[in-house]
Amino acid sequence: MHPYPQSTSKGKIALNQTIESLRKVLKLEQAKGYSDKAVMGGLDRFLRNLSPPDERLSRLLSLNYSALDTGARERWIKNILGQLDSGELRVQPPPEIIAPEQKHLATHARHGSKQSLDAPITSIKGINLSLASKFDKLGVKTVRQLLYFFPRRHIDYSQRKLISELEVGAEQTIVATIWEAAQKGKGYRMRNTEAVVGDESGNIRVIWFNQPYLAKKLTTNSRIVLSGRVAEFRGRKVFQSPEWELLESDDLIHTGRLVPVYPLTAGLYPRTVRRLVKGTLDRWLPELTDFLPENVKRSAALLPLPEAIRQAHYPDNELSKDQARKRLAFDELFLIQLGVLAKKRDWQEDGIGNAFNVDSSHLEPFFNSLPFKLTSAQIRILAEIQSDLSKAKPMSRLLQGEVGSGKTVVATAALLLATANGYQAALMAPTEILAEQHFYTICGLLSRAGGESSDDRPVRTFSSMLPHPISVGLIIGGLKESSKQELQERVSAGEINIVIGTHALIQKGVDFQNLGFCVVDEQHRFGVMQRAALRSKGSCPHVLVMSATPIPRTLALTLYGDLDLSMLDELPPGRIEIKTRFLSPEQRQKAYDFVRKQVAEGRQAFIICPLIEESEAIVTKAAITEHEHLSRSVFPDLRLGLLHGRLNSAEKDEVMQRFRNGDIDILVSTPVVEVGVDVPNATVMLIEGADRFGLAQLHQFRGRVGRGQHQSYCLLLAETPSAEAKERLSLLERIRNGFTLAEEDLRLRGPGEFFGTRQSGLPDLKMAKLSDVELLELARSEAIHLFEADPYLKQPEHRLLAREVSRLWYTEGELS
Repeated sequence: MHPYPQSTSKGKIALNQTIESLRKVLKLEQAKGYSDKAVMGGLDRFLRNLSPPDERLSRLLSLNYSALDTGARERWIKNILGQLDSGELRVQPPPEIIAPEQKHLATHARHGSKQSLDAPITSIKGINLSLASKFDKLGVKTVRQLLYFFPRRHIDYSQRKLISELEVGAEQTIVATIWEAAQKGKGYRMRNTEAVVGDESGNIRVIWFNQPYLAKKLTTNSRIVLSGRVAEFRGRKVFQSPEWELLESDDLIHTGRLVPVYPLTAGLYPRTVRRLVKGTLDRWLPELTDFLPENVKRSAALLPLPEAIRQAHYPDNELSKDQARKRLAFDELFLIQLGVLAKKRDWQEDGIGNAFNVDSSHLEPFFNSLPFKLTSAQIRILAEIQSDLSKAKPMSRLLQGEVGSGKTVVATAALLLATANGYQAALMAPTEILAEQHFYTICGLLSRAGGESSDDRPVRTFSSMLPHPISVGLIIGGLKESSKQELQERVSAGEINIVIGTHALIQKGVDFQNLGFCVVDEQHRFGVMQRAALRSKGSCPHVLVMSATPIPRTLALTLYGDLDLSMLDELPPGRIEIKTRFLSPEQRQKAYDFVRKQVAEGRQAFIICPLIEESEAIVTKAAITEHEHLSRSVFPDLRLGLLHGRLNSAEKDEVMQRFRNGDIDILVSTPVVEVGVDVPNATVMLIEGADRFGLAQLHQFRGRVGRGQHQSYCLLLAETPSAEAKERLSLLERIRNGFTLAEEDLRLRGPGEFFGTRQSGLPDLKMAKLSDVELLELARSEAIHLFEADPYLKQPEHRLLAREVSRLWYTEGELS
């Protein structure tokens, strides 16, 4: 038994803070019945991140908590709390803390995992601190990460030939005998190695530029394998700087096979990386356990994990490489699916939701007041939402819909149902402009159904729709402090039924008396934590997430697998199709003339520029410069406005309000105008540098017009588009459906560019392609099947899988 160390005052303070934090979390875990839900990501992640300033405490906490059963968890926590309370630490917990059947798992986690696959790469023979720092720049810090450091591609050096059969220009391999090798050049120019090699069919000259040290390694009469491209010099064939390998065994690394090409950084060379990876595979793969259950591997026809990793690096042939990619890609997608399914389960089981009475009579006055009939898609989705709301499990649903497909009407009906059941409801939008737009749109819909008894912005009240009046409030950052405080007090007192706002809704000071339903608009603008903060304002409220950004169904099921999915894929009848044209730079003046003609007819126009200011690196239009040019030289007699991301919220709102009110004829803007803004009188969307945007984003821009009764147009301008960009823009001319365009965008550009940097919230997929629909659906179906049978992965055959899910979602922190 050892007392706490009495070191420096700073060290003592740090230790006391650590112990207090640990004590609080362990007591909370006790209160939650040892369910591993005291902290986000589980107790293992918390303990790893704790970094105790005392070695004995650190060793005491090195346990895989998630691998223990409830009894073992209880014994372990009581023991730790006892030691913390007594002020004395024992390096090892008593043996009886861990149940016998759990010992092998805990021991493996503590010793096998931490000191092997999760050990730093400096534990690998041949990797010193200098090399480790270079690997670190590529995101490789541990043995496991080096095993999963897959090549970008392979060069096919497997086609062996005789020297007499070599062809100029092709990648080829020979096995030959070194007849001679020497440095060539004089003095400081002595930088090359030249050799003559031969086989039974003839000889060939080989030259390695700037590698004089090779001459000493290439000893006469040694057997060598050369792979590379053959050139012709003075009428004779010659190998120029080929890959080489002395033939000491059949297990080749650099030549004579499909040779891996790895990502590199300064000071890290191809041969070094190949040699180190090969050594790591040989040393560590035998110790790698396969976490995938046997029945899943059989069902999906997958390779064992060690074999898949080996073949991904050094495949026997193209077929083996494809099989390896399938297994490793399946793993990534399968683990993501299990993680999102667990998130959905935790949300629905952490508390009891509010079961609504979904009597349709509550909504009849509202539906009867609408100047249009609901589409069949709206009716179908309303039924799905009503079914969710009628259950005690909290709803968690994603509503995807085209621009103008009628999502707001569906959301308003759901807000009314919450109000009819005596609950408060909230709608959160990503910007103040959109929050205000929702406020006015929803109030406009309600005023048709119920007489408005007061119009006191930021609160409006409606009567004669439900047995009690309905009050709708708007909370945004731009409100006066006195108005905001008064509104917050009314929300807290339960006087406001429907609250609409921005992220201000999740800040301190906004408390609901009885929040039962939340709508989050434009899902991809909100992080998981922001959604969770809104949920925490109520007791397990139902949540409806809306997005006008079309995402292919298979991809949506991956990204938002914790949400049920509704697709509003039908536009109301009578919508006028937006005419779309791709124009060359020579047609720019025609485009300007067309804009002027539309303005003369009383319409308005958007002109979108990719950048705020001009850049030497990127040749494209910039908003500030273009606004000055258009105001001075093209449309000096018209009223132009400027909108970009450097304006503060109040300035953006003021510009948009002037445009909406008709005080601006042409709005020059960066992509900040992409989502949600509604200006019915705008009929032209002219997009500069259209080749710099993806199809989904261009479709969003196009959706800013065509919102009134006039014919609208989308004009696409690009200075020097690539062939791929031309294909994208021509697709936009032909295709009107946003979901079809999103599928094409994903196919053409991949998920990284489709969503922008890290926007998807997915881990950095090494093997999986989200455009691989077949594999994605296979992984999802297998995950659902397994999850239904063992939702907590408690069965013995699923223990390794449970650890892998936890490691991906929580240890690496990419999805948490």
